[in-house]
Amino acid sequence: MEPIRPGETPEISLTEDAKTKLNEVVENQPRPVAGLRLQIAGRINGEFQHVLSIVEDESLVEGDTVVEVESLRIFVEPRSVAYVHDLQIHYAPKGPGQSGLEYFNPNPLWFDEREQQIQEIFDQSINPAIASHGGMVSLLGVEGDTAVVQLGGGCQGCGMADVTLKQGIETTIVENVAGIERVIDQTDHASGTNPYYQPAKK
Repeated sequence: MEPIRPGETPEISLTEDAKTKLNEVVENQPRPVAGLRLQIAGRINGEFQHVLSIVEDESLVEGDTVVEVESLRIFVEPRSVAYVHDLQIHYAPKGPGQSGLEYFNPNPLWFDEREQQIQEIFDQSINPAIASHGGMVSLLGVEGDTAVVQLGGGCQGCGMADVTLKQGIETTIVENVAGIERVIDQTDHASGTNPYYQPAKK
């Protein structure tokens, strides 16, 4: 499967139940809502981790691609655009505390060979090593010569996170993946020891 061309708008579809539920969520917000923001927050166990959140201030998502799905506006962050093309969003009630949203995504986990190599390193080497400390690392994407990652679990908010990144993760990636010269951590460490998002499976 080939990615959509740069500048193209991805096709995203929602079932009737999903449209009804998301419109209900938007209408019940205490303040005006500009739309919803869709991100690929990571890939775990061979599955995309989708995040759909409320956007109140459109200026905060400047640069995102806007997808109109009837009355809903969906903002897609730049690095996620290629990976949400032909995405189908379903909804089925699952009980208290669960969103009920289900994502059916036909895209490959990565289009870039370097991203595939980094993901394999995370799956086979780095994540098993830091799992004993309750940590994990996710690749968000490759931008030029830079790999953008996010630390989660016990690594988030940890005072040693920068050491783990620089001495372990970055060194391993730069030594093993041609064309990658640095690694950037985009983790929200201020929010504590748990991941800041609640992932939804592919």
